[in-house]
Amino acid sequence: MFLRAVARPLMARIKQTTGIVGLDVVPNAREVLIGLYSKTLNEIQKVPEDEGYRKAVESFTNHRLKVCQEEEDWEKIESRLGCGQVEELIEEAQDELKLIGYMIEWDPWGIPDDHEIEMVENDAPIPKHVPQHRPLPLPKEFRDTLEALMSQPGMTEKLEALVSKSVKDGAGASSSEEPSKPKP
Repeated sequence: MFLRAVARPLMARIKQTTGIVGLDVVPNAREVLIGLYSKTLNEIQKVPEDEGYRKAVESFTNHRLKVCQEEEDWEKIESRLGCGQVEELIEEAQDELKLIGYMIEWDPWGIPDDHEIEMVENDAPIPKHVPQHRPLPLPKEFRDTLEALMSQPGMTEKLEALVSKSVKDGAGASSSEEPSKPKP
């Protein structure tokens, strides 16, 4: 009876399978991940400091390494990271290490300042079978609301001022703030 009470919780924590064909369980996945993430952070130092690739790799690798250092249990690591099983994370980390090596070899950030790029323009008409991705018409509700606003006296000027201010400020459609609604 005592053996069942003690052994059952311990046995439940041992991963039996990943459920993914060809992906075997790694019993010491946490230690493997910590080693791979540490090695990744060392290797990425060879990439220039101001490159976006380096910043991205350092950011997510530091986060994942911190989680692996804080958590002892593979289930908690998987839960906190939310990026798949620890075995999948190991494969991703190994692939990232390979990619860092390739990026250092390829040196995509090493373009000389005096390098000129030849622009080739093709004025040939677009074939009819190629979709041209035209924007869809505005929804009827939007048009109705706009027409109702525009029919109010002085509203045209207010809306034009808002649009010109928005364009001038660079907010445009990419603004995350809610635009203030004009008062009638």
